[in-house]
Amino acid sequence: MEQNRILVIGACGQIGAELTAALQQKFGRYNVVAADKILAADVFLDVLNHQELENVVRECGITQIYLLAAMFSATGEKNRQAAWNLNVKSLIAVLDIAVKYKLNKVFWPSSSTVFGPGSPKYNCPQETLIQPNTVYGISKRTGEYWCNYYFEQFGVDVRSLRFPGLISYTVSPKDGITDYAVDIFHQALEKQQYTCFLAEDNCLPMMYVPDAVRATLELMDAPKEKLTIRTSYNLAGLSFAPCDLVKVIRDRLPGFCVNYAPDHRNVIACNWPASFCEEQARKDWGWVPGYDLGAMATDMLVNIAAQKHIHLPVMQKEEAAEFYPHETF
Repeated sequence: MEQNRILVIGACGQIGAELTAALQQKFGRYNVVAADKILAADVFLDVLNHQELENVVRECGITQIYLLAAMFSATGEKNRQAAWNLNVKSLIAVLDIAVKYKLNKVFWPSSSTVFGPGSPKYNCPQETLIQPNTVYGISKRTGEYWCNYYFEQFGVDVRSLRFPGLISYTVSPKDGITDYAVDIFHQALEKQQYTCFLAEDNCLPMMYVPDAVRATLELMDAPKEKLTIRTSYNLAGLSFAPCDLVKVIRDRLPGFCVNYAPDHRNVIACNWPASFCEEQARKDWGWVPGYDLGAMATDMLVNIAAQKHIHLPVMQKEEAAEFYPHETF
């Protein structure tokens, strides 16, 4: 059997670092090339430079690409053309490369932001009214159609997940709307207080990155004939509002204080579903999420505290295993 050589584009981003590490563990360090626009990557790559992209694929003998580079919602609204170029044109470039070099698989993440105000608010199904109203959501919905097109027209085995908001302790929070659920842990540990830009009851679908990584690996391992969705699979994780997250953090850090100051980001988030139906992912490739809200909160606090050398008075690191004792990958 031919050895896979995998290119991860956006390897230093929100999910890229942990997914790259998991791929390297699975396929071997040499067989996974980490590419990004920062020096920490194996390869410096601007995915919009098509010749540069093709050179990397050809010279490294790449057989699979994971395209993770993207511009998220809040930043995309300020930089519409740049967001469109990165989110859509990079995908088309990768799909063209997949056709030319006969790559055996491509992974590209879509997003829960493809849904809009006309979509069902709760338990939003795989197929429903989809009317994205942000540049990020529009670009992701467009990308879903491109994935389906290249599969049907050229046989490119491109696979995709509609990620909810992702939570990770390995990457600093940026300008994403769901990044409040990362920043809140840092502020809870450092300042014991936080000002939230979402309303306290604004419920959104979220997911802990270890679950997102595992979902990606399982989808990519699934037999081709089992997959019935060639746009992008709904992926549910943890649906919660800021007040729910505050409660579980306070259970662990009783002195934590929160103020709410909803801004324009709250207006955008109000148009998204509060929860998803992931029945098709469960049926087609056996997806089952691993983390609940309490386990995620414990793991976040323990790991961020360790990074920042902060003592946790309520929970020591070894106790966290009780909440999630099985392997992540």
